[in-house]
Amino acid sequence: MVGAGADCVKVAVVVAVTLMLSACSSSSIYTPVDERSIGGRQPVKVVTSQPRPDLYRVRKGDTLYSIAFRYGLDFRQLARSNGISDRYAIYPGQTLKLKVLPPSRAVTSQSSTKKAVSAQQAVSSKKIVAPQKSTKPKASVKPAAPARKKSVSPPVARKSVTSSVANRTLSWRWPVSGKIIQGYSSRGKVNKGINFSGNKGDPVRAAEAGKIVYAGSGLLGYGNLVIINHNQKYLSAYAHNSRIHVKENDMVKVGDKIAEIGSSGATRTMLHFEIRKDGRPVDPMKYLPRKR
Repeated sequence: MVGAGADCVKVAVVVAVTLMLSACSSSSIYTPVDERSIGGRQPVKVVTSQPRPDLYRVRKGDTLYSIAFRYGLDFRQLARSNGISDRYAIYPGQTLKLKVLPPSRAVTSQSSTKKAVSAQQAVSSKKIVAPQKSTKPKASVKPAAPARKKSVSPPVARKSVTSSVANRTLSWRWPVSGKIIQGYSSRGKVNKGINFSGNKGDPVRAAEAGKIVYAGSGLLGYGNLVIINHNQKYLSAYAHNSRIHVKENDMVKVGDKIAEIGSSGATRTMLHFEIRKDGRPVDPMKYLPRKR
């Protein structure tokens, strides 16, 4: 009887340990949420915000834009915080700091630093020179003939390309002609954009002109993804495509075909469309024109 009791205790301990290990192994940094589309017919897998680590090691296929997109950051602020130039070039194995200052604090810090440096340079450049009395008699000097003025054409004012692009007013258009099956939601069952129905192979078009800054499948939950940078402030994203027709650094015009609708990274055929302002998702319905 004593031996049987000991065996029971051993079995109970093994079961408890097994349950604890299975619970630990089920955790992941990605949190897929089973959300149902409008009509409740078919579930759609949606990835919620991923926990943001302090550091991130760049992998092959990453771009600064895709990393900022993954963690909901402004790519400009991410670049400044890591000393990356406005070419936004990164390389595999590079370590990036993801804990960045808010834009307002970053601007204040940069302004204070610039003022301090300017004041120091002004002080160091000033030299005190004692006035000296001349002991030599002044020589008579004939006035020189006035120099002939050369006709110089005024300099041509050149507008900064970056500045003009950043200040360009955007005029959005619908990326597809399909019906909306799920709208934007920042609470409850979060959806960072709009889900459109469609058939596999239907064209996906650029909602505005801009530069392709990501075209790949490296972001879990988005499948084949295209990201367009429009004016340094706004990005748009097109997910779950079956085919991508553009590559990074391509320039596209509004209405250009950039991909085809598919179901990559999703449980149904659809387009997931997002607009991000300063790195944060916004409701696309506030920007898209009214349908006739």
